[in-house]
Amino acid sequence: MAKDVWISISNRQHAGQEGDNTLLFDTAGSYDVDENGAVILRYRESALTGMEGTWTKVKVSPGEVIVDRNGLISGRLTFREGERDSFPYETPYGQLMMGVKTRRISNRLTDAGGEVEIDYLTDLAHAYEIRNQFRISVKEMEASHG
Repeated sequence: MAKDVWISISNRQHAGQEGDNTLLFDTAGSYDVDENGAVILRYRESALTGMEGTWTKVKVSPGEVIVDRNGLISGRLTFREGERDSFPYETPYGQLMMGVKTRRISNRLTDAGGEVEIDYLTDLAHAYEIRNQFRISVKEMEASHG
């Protein structure tokens, strides 16, 4: 059964000469476990991420993280340590071919919350590679004592 959680997201991009850029985003979401034991996180993106109106589902399994987005931005990112994945990425401006090479996944999620960290490289059509460090922290929402 899904439970309400507080999700904190940090995405740090290392863009070489352009410098680093860090996005911090906190939101309410849900935490569930599917029939195979994978953790499922769901949350709505905000204007802060540039994806307002988009729902994100993050499926965390041993050795793999899948991020599905549906809405203004649609696409699926698949992270597996040491592997590269390319996929079409739909944006309001058209479709881009994007690549993701996962360097490391650290999964410290439990029923009480925890963190998932992904260290990966992104590229557009095999050009302009950017290193990303993506962290999702999950905390169970406290019951209201009103």
